[in-house]
Amino acid sequence: MLDIDDEARSLAECIITGKGIPANYPEDALHIAVAAVNHIDVVMTWNFAHLNNPFTRRAIRRIVENEGYVCPEICSPDELLEV
Repeated sequence: MLDIDDEARSLAECIITGKGIPANYPEDALHIAVAAVNHIDVVMTWNFAHLNNPFTRRAIRRIVENEGYVCPEICSPDELLEV
């Protein structure tokens, strides 16, 4: 279990305000933020609508890295198994 701390909340807010993830999906921004803050390598999701698509991944990566973190890879379980 990973803690949801102020650092993760702040990064999640940056992801939302930077338009990486729509504001009506704050839990998804927090999911990515908690992973980044805790140095998690991969976030797996079936959410292709606003998490796992090339445009969103690029935007999220830009925001997370601009905030000084390494962005986890966002992929589907199928993509991870292809590696």
